[in-house]
Amino acid sequence: MSATAVPGRRTGLWLLLATLIIALGAYVNVGLAKRGKVPVDLALYGSIMVVGYLGCWLVMRRYARGADPTLFPIGGLLAGLGFAVIFRLDGGLAAEQATWLMVALAAFAITLVLIRDDRQFEGLTYTIGLAALVLLILPVVPGIGTTINGAQLWIRFGPLTFQPSELGKVLMVLFLASYLTAKRELLSEGVGRFGLPRVKDLGPMLLAWGASLVVLFAEKDLGASLLYFGIFVVMLWLATGRLSYLAIGILLFAVGAYLGYALSGHVQLRVDYWLHALDAGRPYEQGYGQLAQGWFGMSTGGLVGAGLGQGSPWLIPYAETDFIFAAIGEELGFLGTAAVLLLYVTLIGRGMRMAVSRTDAFGKLLAAGLTTIFALQTFVIVGGVTRLIPLTGITLPFVSYGGSSLVSNFVILALMVRVSAGAYERLPSPRRLARAEAGREFA
Repeated sequence: MSATAVPGRRTGLWLLLATLIIALGAYVNVGLAKRGKVPVDLALYGSIMVVGYLGCWLVMRRYARGADPTLFPIGGLLAGLGFAVIFRLDGGLAAEQATWLMVALAAFAITLVLIRDDRQFEGLTYTIGLAALVLLILPVVPGIGTTINGAQLWIRFGPLTFQPSELGKVLMVLFLASYLTAKRELLSEGVGRFGLPRVKDLGPMLLAWGASLVVLFAEKDLGASLLYFGIFVVMLWLATGRLSYLAIGILLFAVGAYLGYALSGHVQLRVDYWLHALDAGRPYEQGYGQLAQGWFGMSTGGLVGAGLGQGSPWLIPYAETDFIFAAIGEELGFLGTAAVLLLYVTLIGRGMRMAVSRTDAFGKLLAAGLTTIFALQTFVIVGGVTRLIPLTGITLPFVSYGGSSLVSNFVILALMVRVSAGAYERLPSPRRLARAEAGREFA
């Protein structure tokens, strides 16, 4: 196959160019609205995006030739829009986010170069599972973990803080894809009229349920607890094809939610924020004010928004992290938030299509699990901001401020690109193909 015959090559390049135009255009628009002039750092930040995005595209063309051409442009566009909104909120945080974006793009490229075939993880099932478990419990180890805003999710290395659960969720999906591929036939066996799982087959689900409760009570992280258990139940259901696992998972989630509310003051406070955010007399300094200001901001945005740089999103506490979706709603309106959600829907839809197209069980489960991370994370944070569910504090993928989150999201995206492309095959250059063809004709 010649280089000109690579599927999706021109499509991916045009999408990437459109991504750069929109992302940098949003950044320039914020500068003009805030200061009446083009941002002085346009050349610096512009070069980071242009060189980084095109560099990743070239790596994809070299090591993942048959990959879905829409995946990276969608992730890049979300990251670019997120950078523009963060710059609008805080220029200092935008500089940090630009640095993390470089690291994330490098991680994307390195992942594709090092992982030539996603099936190489099948032989490392328990090693990957152990690593995921270590990352899960690392923040609660005395002397290593640190508490921020009531949750013990971070570990500190000098001036840097890192959230190990971001990498842990990637390793967990790799572990589950390998484990469930090997055990799916045993787990699929049912008993009784309704094909209920055997008692011994419920062990992995109960273990995952217990681990999610440990995260909830020890680390006070409602979002990660929901995310971990949700990913496990979805992948178990997809691996076995049995609705009984899904029903039991929902039942265990309900029991865990009740226990969390009954025994954890942190969860009780989150629920109280959710139910009474707009009640008169609630203290603004706590989560009531955050939810209320988020709603006020989105309501003032209306259909088309106040315009980038022309609203008041800084009134929303932690707008650059937990509530960046509300900031987007205020300045880009309903149409802007709908466009962002459509980007996630497209990314999730392409991921599930990729899972269906794979012929091997491991590839199917890996693609579905990675896509489920984005689906659940987006639902949980958007649902929390809009008060559909209690707020959990999970970041909006690619968009929210945060280094560990951004890096892990681009690693997940690279793995999805690898799964969509299949195993890397070193193809001869067009010149070598021509010489070989000439040699056959001569012979």
